[in-house]
Amino acid sequence: MELGYPILSTVIFLPIIGGLLLLLISRANESVIKWGALAVSIVTFVVSLPLFTNFDKTTHLMQFTEGGPHKWIAAWNIHYYVGVDGISVLFVLLSTLITILCILISWNSIKDKVKEFYIALLMIEGSMIGVFCSLDFFLFYIFWEAMLIPMFLLIGVWGGPRRVYSAIKFFLYTLVGSVLMLVGIIVLYKQAQTFNILEMMSRSYPYKLQLMLFWAFFAAFAVKVPMFPVHTWLPDAHTEAPTAGSVILAAILIKMGAYGFLRFSIPMFPDAAKAMMPVMLGLSVVAIIYGGIICLAQTDLKRLIAYSSVSHMGFVTLGIFAFNSQGVEGGILQMINHGIVTGALFLCVGVIYDRTHSRVIADYGGLATPLPVYAGFFLVFTLASIGLPSMNGFIGEFLIILGGFKASKLVGVLAATGVIIGAAYMLWLYQNVFFTEVNDKVKDLKDMNGREILTLLPLLILVFWIGVYPNSFLSFMHVSVSHLLEKVNYGASADMNLAQIFIDLIR
Repeated sequence: MELGYPILSTVIFLPIIGGLLLLLISRANESVIKWGALAVSIVTFVVSLPLFTNFDKTTHLMQFTEGGPHKWIAAWNIHYYVGVDGISVLFVLLSTLITILCILISWNSIKDKVKEFYIALLMIEGSMIGVFCSLDFFLFYIFWEAMLIPMFLLIGVWGGPRRVYSAIKFFLYTLVGSVLMLVGIIVLYKQAQTFNILEMMSRSYPYKLQLMLFWAFFAAFAVKVPMFPVHTWLPDAHTEAPTAGSVILAAILIKMGAYGFLRFSIPMFPDAAKAMMPVMLGLSVVAIIYGGIICLAQTDLKRLIAYSSVSHMGFVTLGIFAFNSQGVEGGILQMINHGIVTGALFLCVGVIYDRTHSRVIADYGGLATPLPVYAGFFLVFTLASIGLPSMNGFIGEFLIILGGFKASKLVGVLAATGVIIGAAYMLWLYQNVFFTEVNDKVKDLKDMNGREILTLLPLLILVFWIGVYPNSFLSFMHVSVSHLLEKVNYGASADMNLAQIFIDLIR
């Protein structure tokens, strides 16, 4: 599907150019800076909407492609090449929506270096979209690394008391994984003599090379997810980041790890992916249960929601490596769902933090009395996080657990326990924050204003839209997921006997 104009390049570079234009505005004109950033993000979202309305759901081929045959750096056979398919298109739309909400929620909470803050947000937006659209590895790696700098600044400049420690920890974890992925990309280039991702996917590689490259890419993607045991940067980064930083981390950035498995590790290294299936399923189950249990011990609002992300993303990787249509589609949909729900929960924390400047759960109590509208929003997102039927979290977790049972009954049962643990910590959180005796510290707080309601309303709509009519989103990925699974199953060979032995044992 083509639209006659470069929609993907427009969506990628519009926020980047907008951020650069903000450099020309004086720091004293904070209002102009805010409205300018908001206008750029809204225009970017509007421009991205044809990706949803004009997408051809009957093909697995890349759509809205740009720049394929035209070389960017001829000496290394590098192209500016972008496009989207049913796996990536929804993440582009989510990125453009979330950026608007991050700008709105930061309107009055960012007091220092306002200009630099909004420039960083717009730069992150362009880089995130670039990651999901890149079809050339060199271009992909540029966008992948470009996210690091503005995110590092968001945490390190506008974060909490331990912001420098958290920013450096985030940077080091991500950088080490990315360097190993770069080594893998160079090895692939030596094999294929091109950075074209589609051409690399069309080739077959020796099993031992696949294993080596799978783990090289695993280093980058597992850290970004984050998978157990390389998850420890996430709670610190979430806790210290400003609200907008936490929302972007939860809604978009950590999805890039799971997206990397889908886009690169599985289709390029199918034999290695099948062989490592037991390991990936095992790590996913550990993340689901461990992340949930750790949540029960948290006393900090943001830290609890951060650890819940470890558990929820465990569901995502479990679905992906179940290697069946229910699991993979459930995993992709759950990435979208997690971005919506956990992003909304961090927005909710930002709303109350702006009033109290405390994230300690014990400092709250009985918030439902002075803030009934806020309590209503928080309740909906809490129930969506638990996976209540008719809400978006339910269909994603249901498909993943169904796919898990197909892969292994034991894996399915263990994953299902994560749903129970999730209900326990989220209901405990809601009870202690909203339904205990009214705390003197919060009894005089004002309820949500119009801007805050407007910020959360789109996510509230998406919770019920996906929960009631999930096929409007699942239909985007059906053909692309079927093609991915065909490639994996066709590529499976006798070298994956180890995986089959483990699967037979745990069945």
